[in-house]
Amino acid sequence: MSTEAAYVEAHPADIKAIEGVVAAVERTQRAKDAEGFLTLFHPDALWTTAHGKVLLGLDAIAGFTRAVLPAAVWDGDVTYEVIHTQFLRPDVAAVKVRQIYHAAEGDTEGAPLYVMTKQDDGRRLLHACQNTEVRKPR
Repeated sequence: MSTEAAYVEAHPADIKAIEGVVAAVERTQRAKDAEGFLTLFHPDALWTTAHGKVLLGLDAIAGFTRAVLPAAVWDGDVTYEVIHTQFLRPDVAAVKVRQIYHAAEGDTEGAPLYVMTKQDDGRRLLHACQNTEVRKPR
């Protein structure tokens, strides 16, 4: 068995679709649009929040999101930027994102990892996600 990693070549249309999902995450977060955010998930998705809460399945993600997102308080804007995409298979991509909450008292950063799967209809959905808070050195 070879120890060399077999990487799948990225096609521009696939990269654009993935960037579109991340842009939709940003848009729905800014708008505190729980229902729009939830359309981005696979029904069997799993999500780990920045503070370590594990949510298994769309029902758990929906319950948490509907309770937390509309009531979220932040003064400023949030931006999401794809910083690396690695295709594990043509229909599965690991996507590293830089998330920044811009606020008057200073920015805070997150480092989400989204595993997206391509559906039969061509859509890419969030399937396994880990959102990690980036702590500034003291």
